[in-house]
Amino acid sequence: MNIVASFVIGAVTAVAPATTTPISWQDCGDGLQCAQIQVSADWARESGPKVAIGLAKLPAQDQAGKKGVLLVNTGGPGEQISLLRQGKKYFTDLTKWFDVVIFDPRGFGKSAVINCPVPAPYATEWVFPNKPAYDAYAAKNRTFGKACAKEAGTLSGKLNSWQIAHDMEAIRKALGQTELTYLGNSHGTVLGQAYAELFPRKIGRMYLDSVWDHTTPDLYEWLRPRARALEANAERFAAWCESTATCALRGKDPLAVWDEVMATARREPIPAPEAGPDVRISDTQIASRVNFTYQATWERLAAGLARAQAGDASFFAKVEGLPDPDLSRVVLCADLPYPGYDKLKTLETALRRDTPRIGWRMVWPMANHCAGLPPTRTYPPHPIKTPGLPPVLIANGEHDDNSPAADGRRLAAQLPGARYLKAVGGHALYFSGHPCVREHVHRYLTTGTMPPRGTSCGPAK
Repeated sequence: MNIVASFVIGAVTAVAPATTTPISWQDCGDGLQCAQIQVSADWARESGPKVAIGLAKLPAQDQAGKKGVLLVNTGGPGEQISLLRQGKKYFTDLTKWFDVVIFDPRGFGKSAVINCPVPAPYATEWVFPNKPAYDAYAAKNRTFGKACAKEAGTLSGKLNSWQIAHDMEAIRKALGQTELTYLGNSHGTVLGQAYAELFPRKIGRMYLDSVWDHTTPDLYEWLRPRARALEANAERFAAWCESTATCALRGKDPLAVWDEVMATARREPIPAPEAGPDVRISDTQIASRVNFTYQATWERLAAGLARAQAGDASFFAKVEGLPDPDLSRVVLCADLPYPGYDKLKTLETALRRDTPRIGWRMVWPMANHCAGLPPTRTYPPHPIKTPGLPPVLIANGEHDDNSPAADGRRLAAQLPGARYLKAVGGHALYFSGHPCVREHVHRYLTTGTMPPRGTSCGPAK
């Protein structure tokens, strides 16, 4: 299924930003220095209105011996400066060598902020059970999207990685750097891919962690690695359970119990007395709320499945996690536009043939973000060409079903000279503290030395 709009073919050409006024940093508390620069609201029409981009810097510990500036995006999409303020410890190693600079993407935080007047809806059952449920949610999301677009003013339709990559180039110029050194995590890798495509010769070194592939227009091919990774995590859960004395399903086949619970809930929703006398939990609710990804949740999950097998699905009545920040879905869906219900059901059917237990669920998380959003100017996935790009280091966790290892390998195969670092782990390898990954990242960023081909990092200790 090709989701690339035809107009994008000509849209990948970079627009060179005008010369930017050097940055004037001011102390802003917590050891940070803050500033703003002005950039074009629409880089396709550079002479038009300007908007502010907020920056924050965590200075290098040794200013005399520092190796330069490292621009970082931790993902989201969303605010970055507040994360730096709250989580400075995650950047301590980097400040041995660099001034670490973070920026709030357009629309967020200390940049030209967009405060959407209507809250974004959030589906606690985002594996939509039927088309009426999907349509009702999509209508709410459309109302949110229209109100948000009106509030965005000059930024309406200009919240995608193509625009933000141009902002990054303006930041590079304002920082006085001849080349950009960049660390991007999760959605920050989408920004990195856009920058690499638009400004390949302006990159010094780039590390991309937990890559979201933005080069594959075929949605089935994009979803299939996610489905397989999630299915593999369910199998990891079962293996853990069979070898762990505290697993409530020890002595049983955990995946057979899962199949039984799902079949029962599909025939007739299972009572959840702890949530209320009339609450019953369906198979799509269970699929929306189960977590096979993180081992820290497995003991509780096993106990919940054991209870559900016995007729009490109260564990799956609980909804964990919070809605994404209102504006983040606008950016995400501009970079990864998503089809409607009928096409998604077709994709689910196709994925069920390969990943029948739970992997097929990966069709639906993006629908929770994108369903019904009004059309906007997008920068959807497309093959990438980066002439003159220096070697880029890429790493994904082998157990990550949000940004599967296949995404990192696929991108590395397209970037000349790129090196893929295999690592046993989950999402955000660097920021989660994976010691082997961090060692290779530090060596690469400070010296340009890549891990030898075939290098693999085992589980974090």
